[in-house]
Amino acid sequence: MIVDCAIYRDGRRREGPGDFSDALDEARSAGGFVWIGLHEPSADEFDTVAEEFGLHPLAVEDALNAHQRPKLEVYDDSLFVVFKPVVYEPKSDAVSTGEVMVFLGDGFVVTVRHGEGAPLAAVRRRLEHEPHLLAKGPTAVLYAIADATVDHYLDVATELQNDLEELEAEVFSPASGGSRNTASRIYTFKRQVLEFRRATVPLAPPLTRLAGTASANGGVPFVNDKARPFFRDVSDHLTRVNESVEGLDRLVSDVLSAHLAQMSVRQNDDMRKISAWAAMAAVPTMIAGIYGMNFDHMPELHWVWSYPAVIAVMAGLVGFLYRLFKRRGWL
Repeated sequence: MIVDCAIYRDGRRREGPGDFSDALDEARSAGGFVWIGLHEPSADEFDTVAEEFGLHPLAVEDALNAHQRPKLEVYDDSLFVVFKPVVYEPKSDAVSTGEVMVFLGDGFVVTVRHGEGAPLAAVRRRLEHEPHLLAKGPTAVLYAIADATVDHYLDVATELQNDLEELEAEVFSPASGGSRNTASRIYTFKRQVLEFRRATVPLAPPLTRLAGTASANGGVPFVNDKARPFFRDVSDHLTRVNESVEGLDRLVSDVLSAHLAQMSVRQNDDMRKISAWAAMAAVPTMIAGIYGMNFDHMPELHWVWSYPAVIAVMAGLVGFLYRLFKRRGWL
């Protein structure tokens, strides 16, 4: 569905005609641009937009199907950029991703949103309150979307860091370090980090190209060269995010290894305790078994104090083994 369609001239919003072709002609003649926002459009809805703005069929297919990696592709009449905004759900400690596709061309911007995590509404409001920035043209829209997406990455990375600290405290806590669901929680957290990494890492090369630091071939078509420093700033923020994600991934692997090592040590302690108690039980069982064989010729068999003497020997041996195992830390 079409969420919004407006013409921007000198940084000010002008409601455009209903026909996309007329809106584009009016925007170009006035030295402005038209910005069309769509949310999960159908094929029929998007075919009309693609035909009016001359969008490449391959990019149109990607925009309709979604599930794309962050990327930047240059076509003859437009620039196609894919972002993956990330949403963190505090109640479930889960990370989910959406998608924002941006078509940039001569006098137009077409944004396609999939999912609920895209910051396009906030970006449009922010730009409309900053006409000096919106007056820079379609490049300002692309920069604002990239900046909002990466800034939100920083917030999500902070939330994940807090969750990891809670997991560390749980793993190394004597009371709950051995709970059965700890390993499951760690693995689930690792999956969240992987999902986050799939959104942030592939975005680095496109931002590097937009910043003009990837090659010596000049800037990207349809992007104002004066915007390079701004994209370079966004790229620096993304580098911080990727470093944080890599640190989270390594640390959560170390936490899982530490948890498994703790579980192994605890199981060894349990086995030693079981073995110690079994050894103490085996001594009286052995003596009782010998005296239960009903032989006539056995030591002190007819002595009146033989029964309490055997019981005393059993208790003494069990006490000796208990002190021995206790001193060695088995009990």
